[in-house]
Amino acid sequence: MNCKPIIIVAGEPNSIFFEIFFKVIKKKIKSPIILIASEKLILKQAKILKNKINYNLINENELIKKKNKLKKINLINVDLKQNKAFDKISSKSNKYISSCFEIALRLIKKDISNKLINGPISKKTFLKNKFNGITEYLATKTNTKDFAMIIYNKKLSVCPMTTHLPIKYVSKRINKLELIKKVRLINKFWKTKFNKKAKIGVAGLNPHCESIDNFNEDKSIISPAIKRLKKLKYNVQGPYAADTIFLKNNRRKFDLIIGMYHDQVLTPLKTLFEYDAINITIGLPFIRVSPDHGPNEAMLGKNKSNYLSLYNSIKFLDF
Repeated sequence: MNCKPIIIVAGEPNSIFFEIFFKVIKKKIKSPIILIASEKLILKQAKILKNKINYNLINENELIKKKNKLKKINLINVDLKQNKAFDKISSKSNKYISSCFEIALRLIKKDISNKLINGPISKKTFLKNKFNGITEYLATKTNTKDFAMIIYNKKLSVCPMTTHLPIKYVSKRINKLELIKKVRLINKFWKTKFNKKAKIGVAGLNPHCESIDNFNEDKSIISPAIKRLKKLKYNVQGPYAADTIFLKNNRRKFDLIIGMYHDQVLTPLKTLFEYDAINITIGLPFIRVSPDHGPNEAMLGKNKSNYLSLYNSIKFLDF
């Protein structure tokens, strides 16, 4: 069986990506990889990190002709104006990262693949407050209106209602329709990927799902949305107090827990599984996955970074 290739956008050039990539490609991977990155940078970092990488240098036109005869690693070179192997993260890399994404999206449109991984990216530097995260960036690029971010682990996954949003805006962004849309997307993804209905728990917004204000989001927004979803036969429970939903006897009931904001669900998940999780964007016209960590500038060139999240990202798409 021919596996569709996995397209990998290397992301921020001054990150730990190539270090962990060099470690991962030593593992058994069935699908060919199309790596979109700077050849010059790969060779410079490989030399410092004392790694060797074998790849097939290819351009977009050749790729279309040879899409069923690809090597293990197929590199599309993108020019990067950087002389050092490692430098400080800055907006100088933005054009390079944009170009890598543009190539990836063109290849997906041409049906070369429907599987995309991006390496770590500095959201602050690359997105410049235009988007909350890469999830929203790709949704805009593909004209996708309904999407969700899942941090996936086979034992338990989470989905924040709001992604990389300052806490002061969270309550204003929560509404019944968005919660219903998220549950529908999650359930569709679970049925497609795992052939079953997702068992979903929902965390409330306020401590103990209570509020001293007259308006309580848990009673006025979250509870009615869950009631509606149950009528529609979705397997969803809540709202649960956020300080108890992750207790062992509670979390074992669910495949996925929806939280109202980023740290409400990512903090307990990372405490439980550390690097054993991946970031998945659902709702796009392709499957997008990324390692669940940032560029980790402090670890550049040290060859001590954990590769597990990138490895799990590739294995998730290795079919």
